[in-house]
Amino acid sequence: SGDVLVAAGFVAYLGPFTIAGLPNDTLSVENGVINQFSQRWTHFIDPQSQANKWIKNMEKDNGLDVFKLSDRDFLRSMENAIRFGKPCLLENVGEELDPALEPVLLKQTYKQQGNTVLKLGDTVIPYHEDFRMYITTKLPNPHYTPEISTKLTLINFTLSPSGLEDQLLGQVVAEERPDLEEAKNQLIISNA
Repeated sequence: SGDVLVAAGFVAYLGPFTIAGLPNDTLSVENGVINQFSQRWTHFIDPQSQANKWIKNMEKDNGLDVFKLSDRDFLRSMENAIRFGKPCLLENVGEELDPALEPVLLKQTYKQQGNTVLKLGDTVIPYHEDFRMYITTKLPNPHYTPEISTKLTLINFTLSPSGLEDQLLGQVVAEERPDLEEAKNQLIISNA
């Protein structure tokens, strides 16, 4: 029954995911479906930056904020994304996350005067229900503590040999038979 669910997810999401630049190999689409239905924020192990590019394309029309932990004002950027319900991408993280992110990672919201709020650092901010967060790392084999692993959905986006084969075949078809590639793209768009 698990294969049926994966197949249904593959069919339902292949068009929109591919349009946003997700490679169309099975592992990439499965990872996209996991991201779509995860209850926790997703943390992509992404040494080839494929998830990073896909997220940027997928969320570009939604005002995606992109920042790094090393940015001086990353907490201010995070605060604005939460307050205004914007998606954010925290990219190129290492094996540790800033402890100030704890309430965001755990979605520790509460009601204050009828409004949903979250405490980020010393500041209580309104929590917009449309807020989304994605995290990526370029580390090929990161070692996360159990504390981090239980707070996030870890998705390994490392390119597999079969995924590489699928992507290379797609590029060869695009070069050798652009008419077939265009027909495929039109089918994906019409079915999306």
